[in-house]
Order: sequence, then structure tokens, then C-alpha cells
Amino acid sequence: MAVVQERLPETELRMDERDWSRLVFLSVLWGGTFFFTGVALKELPPLTLVFLRLSIAALILLPMLWINRIPFPVGIAGWRPYAIMALINNVMPFSLIVMGQTYIPGGTASVVNATTPVFTVLVAAVFGEEKLILRRVAGVLLGLCGVFILKGFDFDLGSRQSIGIALCLGATICFGFSALWATRKLAGSPPIGTATFQLISASVMMLVLAAVFDRPWQLQVPGYVTWLAVLGLASLSTALAFIIFFQIVIRSGASNVMLVTLLVPVSAILLGYFILDERIEGREIIGALVIGSALLVMDGRVFRLFSRSGVGT
Repeated sequence: MAVVQERLPETELRMDERDWSRLVFLSVLWGGTFFFTGVALKELPPLTLVFLRLSIAALILLPMLWINRIPFPVGIAGWRPYAIMALINNVMPFSLIVMGQTYIPGGTASVVNATTPVFTVLVAAVFGEEKLILRRVAGVLLGLCGVFILKGFDFDLGSRQSIGIALCLGATICFGFSALWATRKLAGSPPIGTATFQLISASVMMLVLAAVFDRPWQLQVPGYVTWLAVLGLASLSTALAFIIFFQIVIRSGASNVMLVTLLVPVSAILLGYFILDERIEGREIIGALVIGSALLVMDGRVFRLFSRSGVGT
């Protein structure tokens, strides 16, 4: 796989104060995913929780289709792209993350999830969607180092932490493939339509999985705190987060919105620490900083700032 030099764009979409405030708010919403999941998992099994998250979020977004006059897909061929997107962008990764959080704290899961851009770049390069440029190679290697630091020096593959990290890494790989699928098959679809149609498809899949493996009708009715966590997960961390995400993408571009991955672990770790009494270890902080540095290297902003300020000339 060839490594090529990249020509930096002469123009780029800039972020104003409103976009930055949206980005910070989005990081809190997505950081809340791990917090709400940690609360709900005390009374709900993973697959049932994912089903509730997706189905409630789909119901919340449905009125947006009517408001924007977006028609439903027609026939199997019309639904197929959204069903595949649902599988690799919702069903598989959400289930893996939730199952991972039964082994590791939400803050640790969020740090592992921050490696998503690393695997997105790798998948895009393998399938010829984007060239693997030098700074992205460096970012990938640095990001993987961050995961190893996060894991620590205990290489017991059977430990609870190893299993949890492996499950969350599996989710990030799924997100990498979903980005490729969205680019190739859903580029012309309205963002709200894409979000709603994939959530509807994912809800149907998760209904089957939850019924087969969890049998939720046999479970004890959860308390109101759990239901509040589920509603927060569906309405805030899924439905509202999708809307804000698309607002940032339209106004400032995909490369700018990717910066949210730097902020999500901070939000998730702080929420877990102050509300769920989750411990924060030194190596987790170092691992998060290394992963954040990897994303900055891949994004290229730091190098552009240095070149504009005349550093090194």
C-alpha cells in the first residue's frame, strides 16, 4: 500500500462560535451515551437496551420526515442500502459497545471509541476510497499506541478489561466500514432520511435479536431511573445528536465535525467519574491524550497552524 504526500487544500470550511458550541454540545450528548448505558445496564440486558435506544430514536425522528417531505424507500431494493447501513452502523457497533461496557467503565469505552477515525482511514485506504498519506499512517500508529497504553502492560487476553476493549474495538471497525458504505451508497440521500431509515431498519433487527437472546418479556420491570436513562440515550444521545451532527456537517464539513471524537472521551470520563463513581487511572488519561494526539496528527490542523505561523522557516 503506497504512502503518498497530500496537497493541503487552499480553502477550507471554518467554524464560527456557534459551530464550536454545537461541537461541544455534541460531545456531551455522545459522551452521555456511555453514561446512560452504564446506568441502564444495571437493570437491562445489552441487546434489549440497544433495541429500546434505536426504536425510540426512530419514533422521535419520524416527524422530521413529514416536516421535510422526505418519502419512504420503495420495495426491497429501496430499503437495502439503509438495512446494510443499519447493520454495520447501528446494530453491530452499538451492541458491541454496550456489551463492552459490561466489562469496562464507560470512560474507558469512550476512549477506545475515539479510535474510530483511525479505522475509518484504514478501511477507506484498503478499498481505494482515499489515499493513505504520510500523516495518516503516523496517526494510525500513534492511535494504536494509545490503545496499548490504555490496555496497560497486562496482556492477559482473557481478562475482563481485554474482552471489553476488544468488543469496543470491534465497534470502531464497524464504524469504519459504515463510513465507506455511506460514501458509496448513500451519498445522495437526505441526512435526516438516512438517519431515520437506518434507525427503523436497525430497530427491526434488534427486535429479533433481543427476542431470541434476552427474552425481555421475562425480565423484571426496570425502575424509573433506568427508564430515564433509556429515554436520555434515545432522545439526547441518538436523535438530537444526529440532528446536531448533520447541522455541523452542512455548515462546517466532515473534517471539522470529526474533532468531536477528541471531546467525547472527556465528557464520558467526567460523567462517569462524578455520577457513576468510576475510577480514572493514570494510564487511561495518558492513553486518551495519545489517542487525541493521533487524531490531531491525522486531521492535519496542527501542521497547518505551524506553517501559517512561520514555525520552522
